[in-house]
Amino acid sequence: MTHAHQSIAARIAQLPELSMDSLWALWDEHFDERPNHHHRTWIESRLAYKIQEEAFGGLKRTTRKKLEQIGETGLLPKSLQSEASRMLPGTVLTRDFDDVEHKVIVLGPKDFEYRGQRFKSLSAVAKRITGCQWSGPAFFGLKTNAKETA
Repeated sequence: MTHAHQSIAARIAQLPELSMDSLWALWDEHFDERPNHHHRTWIESRLAYKIQEEAFGGLKRTTRKKLEQIGETGLLPKSLQSEASRMLPGTVLTRDFDDVEHKVIVLGPKDFEYRGQRFKSLSAVAKRITGCQWSGPAFFGLKTNAKETA
C-alpha cells in the first residue's frame, strides 16, 4: 500500500519504525533541503507536522505571525498569559535560591506541593522559600515583567 492510501495517523505512527534511509527519502519528498543535523526525533516531528499540514492545511497567517512574534520576543500576548499560567498536573517548577534548588510539583489548579507540604498558590511557596512576599509566578520565572513586592 502506498503512503497516499494510508491514513494520516498511520503514516505518522509509522515514522519511528522507518530506517534512516527511508526517513531521508520521505524528507526529500517534502522538503527542498536537509537540516544540518541528524537528530531523528526532530526529523520525525517535522515530517509528522508536514504530513498533517499537507493533508489538513497549515496555520492561518495571523496565527503564524503571532507565533513568530512570541518566538522573537519570548513574551506571550496578554490574551494568552492566563492560559499559560494553567499548568498541567505533574509539572515540576525549579528555582535556585540562596544556593539551594527548590522544586515544586503542580498537583492541580491552586494545588502545589513543596517539600511534602501542600500550598494553594505559588506565591505562598515563594514566601515560604524567601521569607517575604513575592509574586509566585515571577519567582518561578513564569512571568517576565512582574517584580517582587517586598
